[in-house]
Order: sequence, then structure tokens, then C-alpha cells
Amino acid sequence: MPLGLIALAIGAFGIGLTEFVIMGLLPEVATDFGVTEATAGWLISGYALSVVVGALGLTAATTRLPRKPVLLGLVVLFIVGNAITALAPDYSVAMIGRIIAALCHGAFFGIGSVVAAELVAPEKKARAIAIMFTGLTAANVFGVPFGTFLGQQFGWRSTFWVISVIGVVAFAGIALLVTAPRSAGAQVSLRSELRAFRSGQVWLSLIVTALAFGGMFGAFTYIAYTLTDVTGFADTAVPWLLVLFGVGLVAGNGIGGRLADRSIDRTLLIFISALVVVLVLFGFFAWSQPVTTAILVLMGAFGFGTVPALQSRIMHYAGGAPTLASGANIGAFNVGNALGAWAGGLGISAGLGYTSPIWIGAAITASALVVMVIAVVAARRPSPAATGTLQTVAA
Repeated sequence: MPLGLIALAIGAFGIGLTEFVIMGLLPEVATDFGVTEATAGWLISGYALSVVVGALGLTAATTRLPRKPVLLGLVVLFIVGNAITALAPDYSVAMIGRIIAALCHGAFFGIGSVVAAELVAPEKKARAIAIMFTGLTAANVFGVPFGTFLGQQFGWRSTFWVISVIGVVAFAGIALLVTAPRSAGAQVSLRSELRAFRSGQVWLSLIVTALAFGGMFGAFTYIAYTLTDVTGFADTAVPWLLVLFGVGLVAGNGIGGRLADRSIDRTLLIFISALVVVLVLFGFFAWSQPVTTAILVLMGAFGFGTVPALQSRIMHYAGGAPTLASGANIGAFNVGNALGAWAGGLGISAGLGYTSPIWIGAAITASALVVMVIAVVAARRPSPAATGTLQTVAA
């Protein structure tokens, strides 16, 4: 395994931690700033929408620049944003810090996915992407529960100071371990990158990404409230329950990467279908502690198991100019994040209770499955340009 993949995973760990840890700290953040839980949830939505801006804007602006210096610059942006969040005297400044930190997110994962794929043989691309995203899953297994515990014990700001330090470590790791990819000398113009968006399959992939993750995050954004107010767990149990969700993420990411190297579309159909079933079961049995405990693992596994396949799919259909499309797909993940947080917040604000985000999430995920079926059917129609290239994707 190239050491560069480890460095990319370190960066992914820090970014994943800053994105997800706030979900376990929403009650503390809301209390500190004197806002409602739905308003506090906008710190998640605002982050996610900023990811979209960074994924497209920063990726497009840096298309012709060497990828390693760009990755390092993005990590600096990440460190600054988290430090501002930790120092924020009020909700507005905290939102500014979240937005700044999020700008690096989409571009980092978009460019990082391309670099990871170029560090290995073609038949191992999905697994290489999965290794990079292992940092993201590790953030959920180890970082988010620890960060939630730290925030509950010493104040939520302490968590964001630790995240800033992790950013410094990530910077050093990338500087020392990431080498120039094999295609570093081949400059691709922004016009060539934009040409990838002529593909209908690229757009269908983006829609599936947004809806599939929107469904999962619709259920997960307000998980701290669901676990305490509906399932009846104590506040102190939440960090350890998030460990189980993280275990599912790690398992799903690894299995999903291996299966995607065999068949991308079949993997997506299976995992998205399973996620719909899991969310429906969660809606029915959220009151049961044993069932909820098991569902947290399955939700993480089937939800995040789609990531390597979704990222590989869009890079495949983007052809020889995958960087901007890859970044756009990271943006789509976070459009889904924002969609899920917003839709779940609507359900709570309407007085439908803390299970409403779960049912809303199930409906959003079901729509992702419908779009995925349409994409598969369209991909299997013979195309003059791609007759021989769909074997891996749609087999």
C-alpha cells in the first residue's frame, strides 16, 4: 500500500471529525448559544452547503495547479476554520468558522480521490479510494465518540481545538508522505473538466449521491435527540452508541470498496435497497434499545458502503478529466447532508417528534433507489462511445 494513501487518510480523518462530531454535540452547542436544536442544526447544513461551494469553486480554480500543494493549502484552510469555531463568541461567528473549514472539504476529497486512484493499479482504484475514506470512517469510530465525550466533559469548544491540532498533524503527513501522481505532468484544462458534465450518467450519479446521503443524514443529524428522547438512552451513552455507528461505517466502506471493484452498479443497488429497509425498521423500532443498537451498525454499514462505488462511478463516466466531477460528487454528498438536516429539522419543527427525521430519511433514500435504477437501465443501453467500458460498472 502506498504511504501516500495513509497521508490522505490522515487528512480525511480530520475533515470527517469536524463534519460529524457536531452531531453528537448539538444539545451543548444549542444551549451555549441560546438557540433551538433546529437552529443549531444549521451549523451542519451551513457546513454542508459550504462544502458544495468549495468542491466546485476551489477545485475549478486549482485545476491546473500541482495537486500536493493544493492539498496542503486546503488543510491550512481547515485549521483556520476550526480555530475560529473554537473561539466563536456567538452563533454567527461559529457559523463563519464552520463555513471556512468546510471550503476545503469537497476539494480535498475530490482531488484526493483522483490522487488515490492514480497511486494504484486500475483494478484497485475503488479500494484505494476506500482506503482514503477509511480516515473518514475512523473519525466516526474513534474521533466522534471521543470528541463527543470530550465536549460533554470539558465543553464543546475543546473538541474543536483538538480538531485544529489534528489538522496540523495531517498537514505534516501530507507534506512528508504524498508523492506526485503518475499523471502529474498531464495538465487538464478547466474546459476539459467541464466537458465531463455533458454525460447524463455523471448527473444521475450526482443525484443518487445527494439523495442516498440525504436519506441517511436525515436520520442521523438529530440522532442524539432520538437516542435520548425516544429510545431512552442516557446522554452519557450517546458517544458509545456512535462508536457502533462508526464500526458500521468502517465495515461498509471496506466491503463496499471491494465489491465496487467487481461491479459498481450492482453494489449500489444492493446497498441503497438495504439502507431503505434499515431506515424503515428504525422508524418502527426506535423505541427499542436492542433494535436501535443493531440498526446503528447497519445504518452506518449500508449508508457508507456506497461511498467507494459512488465516487468510482462518477470518475468512470467523467473519463479523462475526473477531478472536477470527483469534487462535484463530494459536493453532492454534502448537498444530501444539508437536505437531510433541513428536512429532518422541518419534521421536528412541525411537532412530528424525533422519529420524523428517520421516516423522512427513508423516503429520500427510496427516491435515490429509483434514480439509481434509472441510471443502471440507461447505462446498459448500447452506446457508440462506451460499448466496451460498461462491463465493470454495470456488470
